[in-house]
Amino acid sequence: MNKGLKRFVKGDLTVRGIALFYIGLLIILPVIAITTEAFKGGIPNLWKQITLPQALFSLKFTFIIALIMLVINIITGTATAWVLVRYDFPLKKTINALIDIPFAIPTVVTGMMLIVLCGPRSLIGDFFGKHGIEIIYNKPGIILALIFVTFPFVVRSVQPVLIEMERDMEEAAQTLGASKFKIFFHIVLPTIFPSVLTGAALSFSRALGEFGSIVIVAGNIPMKTQVASVYIYGEIESANIQSGLGTAVVLLLSSFIVLIFLNFIQRWSNKYGK
Repeated sequence: MNKGLKRFVKGDLTVRGIALFYIGLLIILPVIAITTEAFKGGIPNLWKQITLPQALFSLKFTFIIALIMLVINIITGTATAWVLVRYDFPLKKTINALIDIPFAIPTVVTGMMLIVLCGPRSLIGDFFGKHGIEIIYNKPGIILALIFVTFPFVVRSVQPVLIEMERDMEEAAQTLGASKFKIFFHIVLPTIFPSVLTGAALSFSRALGEFGSIVIVAGNIPMKTQVASVYIYGEIESANIQSGLGTAVVLLLSSFIVLIFLNFIQRWSNKYGK
């Protein structure tokens, strides 16, 4: 018995050691490497690279576009999850499966799809172009690309909570004469709010670093449609690695903040659930 227990403990320690080594090799080591390289010239030099006009614009533009996408995703993602859970309609299972398509399609292909659908030569692009609205190679195209690649995050975060949610309080409130509007905002929304925030944080984090679809639809126009990820790519391609590292560190720090926020939401959700 003791020998078996020792073997089990030894095997468990080996598995944990391999897992920690794997995490360190693929996650911790690259983070340390990029941070060390970015600070090699000192904080003043790093700050100088971040505050270059083109770098600063790309960061501001990225955060603004990501926030716009986030608001749209929260509303449409929550509404989609609500419809999929609370209503029955033809092809419901098929539509539910289609929600995950953005995870499977390469992001470059997403960009090409938007070019074909909304480009200057398409019916949609031509219609809006006649009215002075340019979709592709402009802000609307970037927002559409980000919405497409991040849409499943909010839906898949909210959907399980709605499925498991007991409807007794909703039925009681309805019996007492409460409107559907009041029931949603006073009973349903407080319950799904942590999951909405989780999906929103994941969407925002993904949007900050999105590259494949953006490089196709944005046009990479400096000081107009250049997002941070494309700016970093351009700087590395121009052998200006230090400048690219400065912007990359800002995105990395933003991702860490989102990670901390997600952990806070999880703890809050567990506490709220109890």
